[in-house]
Order: sequence, then C-alpha cells, then structure tokens
Amino acid sequence: EVQLMESGGGLVQAGGSLRLSCAASGFTFDEHVIIWFRQAPGKEREKVSCISNSDGSTSYADSVKGRFTISGDNAKNTVSLQMSSLEPEDTAVYYCAALGYYCSGYGCSAAACEPDYWGQGTQVTVSS
Repeated sequence: EVQLMESGGGLVQAGGSLRLSCAASGFTFDEHVIIWFRQAPGKEREKVSCISNSDGSTSYADSVKGRFTISGDNAKNTVSLQMSSLEPEDTAVYYCAALGYYCSGYGCSAAACEPDYWGQGTQVTVSS
C-alpha cells in the first residue's frame, strides 16, 4: 500500500541543474523524516540530504552542501531535491526514503535508524 516514487532524473552536463521529486502514496510525508540517498556503481550508498517536515529542519552531506536544496510540499505530499552545479561525481541512482514514526521523532539526527519505506530510484547522470 505504501509507495514512494522518484522522478526528475536524467542526463545533464557538468554545471547544470536537475530537480528530483519524491511522491508518496499510502502515507503522508508530514509525519515522517524524508531522506535522499544515492548510490553510484562500486560505491556505498550515501545519505545526501534529509528533511524533517514537522519542524522544517534539513541536513546535507558535505559533498553537496551549497549545491543541493531539499524542500517539502505537505499539501502535495511531495519532497523535492533541487540539484545545482552538478558534477560528474554526482552521477548515481537517487532514492528517496522515509523513516518510521518512532525514528522520525528524532528528526534528521536519527543516525541509527533505517528507513521503513523506499522508492525505486531515479538515475542521474552528469557528463563532463
């Protein structure tokens, strides 16, 4: 019943921008911490950004600070990741995920929690 779906991936040149969107069905983002992950071939999955819709707090990986912006639209039940100044190193499959109710109470500081819900991923490719 619960589903997350990413969209907005594609191929862009270095320095370009993309806006990823994560839409939820079966639950509402406003009661969950939402995290964007990415995974490149041969690399570990990396937490890119996080948003806690209850208080609006956000966090970013050092590798994307100043270039990526996460935002939520509770009315539309979507979370977006605006990516600017893209680099080839940003090439990866991007996933959105949601923490469960308990871990969401800790906001984006819930480092020990694993997401309960995952999207299928969307490919982002940045060419040089």
